[in-house]
Amino acid sequence: MDIKSIDWNSTPWLNVRPGVDRKAFTGEGATVTLHRLQPGHEPKPHSHENEQIAYILKGTIRFFVADEQHVVKAGGLLLIPPNVRHWGEVIGDEEVLNLDVFTPRRPEYA
Repeated sequence: MDIKSIDWNSTPWLNVRPGVDRKAFTGEGATVTLHRLQPGHEPKPHSHENEQIAYILKGTIRFFVADEQHVVKAGGLLLIPPNVRHWGEVIGDEEVLNLDVFTPRRPEYA
């Protein structure tokens, strides 16, 4: 049995691109990421084979999922199906912190 443990408070942020930072934790079947998004960051439409559950911890974000838009505030969750084009844009002046769970895991985030 391989038990992993980290302290996200002491884990440095990885800058993905201007205005977007990430921390990640990967197991055998799932990946959990913490994203920090700044107002005005450049959205990057994309898709991936993973199902994604986004839980917004702070701020407000507008998710574009296929042809739909969803405004999600702190405390809200959104399910993004596999292989569906999506992206998010921060609403307002407050940064967004969102916790994402991906299945299957994303080894490129390890």
